[in-house]
Amino acid sequence: MAGLTWLQAIDKVLRAAAPEALHTNEIASRILEGGLRDKAGATPGATVSATLGEEIKKSGSVSPYEKAGPGQYRLRNPIGASPQIDDDAPLDPDESRDIVTAFGVYWERDAVDWKATPHLYGEFQTDGASKATMIRVDFSGQHGLYLLHDIREVIYVGRTTAGDLGKRLYDHTKDRLRGRWSRFSWFGFRPVSNDGTLKEKLIDLPGESRMDDLISAIEAILIEAFEPRQNRQRGARISAVEYRQVSDPSIEKRKIKALVEKLAGS
Repeated sequence: MAGLTWLQAIDKVLRAAAPEALHTNEIASRILEGGLRDKAGATPGATVSATLGEEIKKSGSVSPYEKAGPGQYRLRNPIGASPQIDDDAPLDPDESRDIVTAFGVYWERDAVDWKATPHLYGEFQTDGASKATMIRVDFSGQHGLYLLHDIREVIYVGRTTAGDLGKRLYDHTKDRLRGRWSRFSWFGFRPVSNDGTLKEKLIDLPGESRMDDLISAIEAILIEAFEPRQNRQRGARISAVEYRQVSDPSIEKRKIKALVEKLAGS
């Protein structure tokens, strides 16, 4: 039975508990205690919550699960319910197919000991069935996108694919941007392993897509959206034609009609 997908394992736990509702952390605990998963990840309770939330959002009223309270889920129709999950379905060895696997928002520049190889420490609290556990990770080797902030706005959007996030940010403490930013945000594509280290492999993209091309495209979109003052050029991967907005003609017609009626009544 080990090696089930998260949804398959959740299904078995909720069916065994029906009609009782369980908290996501308790579901995760029973999955691990029952040996239903080969891999648990660093935050199994959060994974259960995300899996159920996505399934309910996708299936809507036909979902076999429903939310019973904050963090609480149960089987929607336990009486006479037939299994909804195919235990023989092919498994995805990479678990999540999310592109952004971790992120940090408005981190303080002064909370980092800046050197050639700085540490970018972050932590996440996972509430297990018995006690809370803090997962600490050094994201200095992360790859992805980052934003530099001053006290008012985003001033720069950048990416890191060949190099590491920590080194790239360190460079910005020495270059022309060194006195212009006080906080930074980042969005990483390297998943976190169970032991709190970063995995080397990014997810595989379908077809001929490449991860560095995708990162470049997203960077370009952010530059176009934020128009940061310190980005000296337009996003490199934006090759689409830009269209200027045109006002709906009906608006102008209503204005003319209103003006005509006003003049006729005067």
